[in-house]
Amino acid sequence: MKKARLIFEKQLWHLSGLGILLFLLLFAGRLEGFGEGEALGISTLTWFYLALGSAIAHQTYVWFCWRTQLHTELLTRLFGNKAFGIYAAGFTVLIVLRPLLITILAVANRDTVNANPLYMKTTAILLLIPVAYLGYSVLRYFSLLRAFGIDHFDESYRTMPLVRKGIFLFTPNAMYTFGFFLLWALALLFSSITALTLALFSHLYIWLHYFCTEKPDMKRIYGKNHQKVEGRK
Repeated sequence: MKKARLIFEKQLWHLSGLGILLFLLLFAGRLEGFGEGEALGISTLTWFYLALGSAIAHQTYVWFCWRTQLHTELLTRLFGNKAFGIYAAGFTVLIVLRPLLITILAVANRDTVNANPLYMKTTAILLLIPVAYLGYSVLRYFSLLRAFGIDHFDESYRTMPLVRKGIFLFTPNAMYTFGFFLLWALALLFSSITALTLALFSHLYIWLHYFCTEKPDMKRIYGKNHQKVEGRK
């Protein structure tokens, strides 16, 4: 029972926050041009629901794998030393789907924002600069393994110092702060109101994940050193 409580710690808040975000999307659906267009013979609204579903599936998957591994070692008991690799494969598929689906969505719903296309594309390019720097910083200083959450699987990573180089010098939560600029940039490039709505939802939703899932996990993993490492991303 105690382990079950730990697995579901703050997930009622998570579900409540998600419910509020989904409720707000009902109002976004009334925006002019929201459901216009299609791509590959599939309507914009269908692509929107697919992209929305992939975002929720991604963060639900991470919560389930992280929490069950952290508190019960479920994945290592099932898959042994292949556990992290299997989890990472699923994580990779889901995280790649997010920009892929929002790109298709943006193409389907393109030119539905009443704004100067030059301004939209310029803003998109500017947003891609910190995204590129984030990618460099992760590969150069942080590592993909830590970005994927290997500290939930391998205790040796729990004593590694907080990264304060590259983009992490400016903010410890660089992945959540800047990583989702990619989704904004893709939506802006095609001037899509529906893709912009999804980008906003995704950016808010990842912070909900941080406060309800990752931050409590960091407290459990790092204990007294939590305040020093809670911003590891």
